[in-house]
Amino acid sequence: MKFNHLTAATLLALTGMGFAASASAQAQEQFVPLLSYRTGQFAPLGIPWGDGKLDYLKLVNVKGGINGVKIAYEECETAYDTSRGVECYERLKGKGSGAAGFDTQSTGITFAVTEKAPIDKVSVVTPGYGLSQSVDGRVFEWNFPLLGTYWTAADSIVQDILKKEKGSLKGKKIALVYHDSPYGKEPIPLLQKRAAKEGFELSLLPVTAPGVEQKATWLQIRQGRPDYVILWSAGVMTPTAIREAQATGFPREKMYAIWWGGSDHDVKGIDGAKGYNTVTIHNTAERDKVHDEVKAMLYDKGQGAASDAKELGALAHTRGMMIAMLQVEGIRAAQEKYGKGKVMTPEQIRWGMENLNLTQERLNELGFGKMLRPFKTSCDNHLGTDWARIAQWNGSKWVVTSDWYQADKTLIDPLVKEYADKYAKDKNIQVRSCS
Repeated sequence: MKFNHLTAATLLALTGMGFAASASAQAQEQFVPLLSYRTGQFAPLGIPWGDGKLDYLKLVNVKGGINGVKIAYEECETAYDTSRGVECYERLKGKGSGAAGFDTQSTGITFAVTEKAPIDKVSVVTPGYGLSQSVDGRVFEWNFPLLGTYWTAADSIVQDILKKEKGSLKGKKIALVYHDSPYGKEPIPLLQKRAAKEGFELSLLPVTAPGVEQKATWLQIRQGRPDYVILWSAGVMTPTAIREAQATGFPREKMYAIWWGGSDHDVKGIDGAKGYNTVTIHNTAERDKVHDEVKAMLYDKGQGAASDAKELGALAHTRGMMIAMLQVEGIRAAQEKYGKGKVMTPEQIRWGMENLNLTQERLNELGFGKMLRPFKTSCDNHLGTDWARIAQWNGSKWVVTSDWYQADKTLIDPLVKEYADKYAKDKNIQVRSCS
């Protein structure tokens, strides 16, 4: 009996050592949660977006991690449902080293977790979406709408239309066909400001989710005869809109989509999609060195996230990689201050996101130099820069058709301050000093 007792004690000690070793190994990994929607109304967008994020994180690990720190990740399916997104957030926020930051992939989920983030001390990283006023880091300390918001996207679209109309929109009609959700409503304040300034008539046409029934909307367009349509859609709503435009005879050359309504899966196989326009985040219609690295290091070895390497270069997949890259560089920036080769806390990563400085040289090293322009974030500027370009579907691929656009700061900055100050007042938030 004594022998058995000693054996059990020894085994228990060894098991304990195993647990300690496992915990130690886990502590050396930086945890990045991955909210996704591979099911539901937006799945055609969510699948390549999620694959892009996975591919970039896998690439970083294959290349040795972030200064030697490997990335651990866990995907959580939201189906673009806000309540499910909040459940994912609550389950993953404290996992492993603590969540490095949430790319919620949903404006509705972003709205829901923005109030929780300062309490939980975890970043909400929303490149190209989310709350447009969260550019103001004085109020939104934990939100990072990097590279572009819905207001900057809408403004870039209007600038391109202005260029086509030789600088004047007086007497013109522009219709906004939008997903009837927080996501779809985001561009309205900016477009209303633009309409007042440029003298065009703005009509607002909401589409009930999921957006597969739009006949009544396009009947209104046929009757109202707008000069241009701005489409704020995603997922199944987008090809439906393109087909309805074709059926009613509305020129696709006069349709402009937000970047989430302008992906390869939205237009492939639709004969009437030729001429359809989309705004891009910086220049994400471009193909760059990172695509070649992912193919060589992952897909050629059967380790890619997508089922087919042909997904590389698709707009949604590229944007997924871009978003993951921004999160990784936020962690890297934090390591520069708090210790290279160390696992960073969520608060340290927040500092890194607020102190990003991606120079052209660094973007070239990362393989994103053709897609993104250099940018810096700061205490009061959680956007960086908001460059955009317009791409047009030529029947087989996206072709960039414009020069660079940057949102009109005389319109955007006052709007950001107005809405941020109102948010601070409504939520009783003490505004930070960035001086």
